[in-house]
Amino acid sequence: MNVLILAAGYATRLYPLTQNKAKPLLEVAGKPMIEWVMDNLAPVANLETIYLVTNNKFAESFQDWANGYTKRHPGLKFKIVNDGSTSDSDKLGAIGDINLVITREELADKDLIIVAGDNLFSEPLTNFVTQAKGSKATLATYDVGDLEAIKKYANITIDADGVITQFEEKPAKPHSTLAGIALYYFSKETLPLVTTYLAAGNNPDQPGRLIQWLYTRTPVKTFQIRGTWFDIGSKETLEEANQIFQRFVR
Repeated sequence: MNVLILAAGYATRLYPLTQNKAKPLLEVAGKPMIEWVMDNLAPVANLETIYLVTNNKFAESFQDWANGYTKRHPGLKFKIVNDGSTSDSDKLGAIGDINLVITREELADKDLIIVAGDNLFSEPLTNFVTQAKGSKATLATYDVGDLEAIKKYANITIDADGVITQFEEKPAKPHSTLAGIALYYFSKETLPLVTTYLAAGNNPDQPGRLIQWLYTRTPVKTFQIRGTWFDIGSKETLEEANQIFQRFVR
């Protein structure tokens, strides 16, 4: 299978920190956010190519990072994909970027793991991939443990088999504390539906919107991530993550 890391956003809410450095390259507990992603993906068996989609502003920076990471992990193969955008005003959006990479790199013949480059995980993602294999699509979830906190995320309701029965972005009245996070597994049979979604004129940004559209058309399974997961959306949460993830430094 292949991997696609989403890293083409401009993270304007974190300015000035992200004016000249991509958000996934900001350090948390001594290493770039994207390394928290990769260090927990690296143990997954049979990864072919790790595609990283970014923008024209930061493509060179990500290539430099990938070159250094590959020297330390020679078994991994990276390819940086430049989506051509230069600012927040002309970005393709996360779903637009997913479709760009699938089309340009001809990835529709293999299953695909998609993950946001600014996700922080404390534990390897091997169990997620093992469970997701054989499904049409699988969404990673995380229990935020608080009905107020879930209002910032996508709220998920599942059946006894872990299949999504309800998906609501930033709910005013959440049904549970289970959040959908930006880690996905799509089978090769499901990947063409990304183009179908966009062709219907749907919003090309925020990948959760794709899941919200998809689960009513094909079964989307879930897998609950254990350990600690963190979503950084502000300078305050960046500082909080720095403190929390110090204890996971290996």
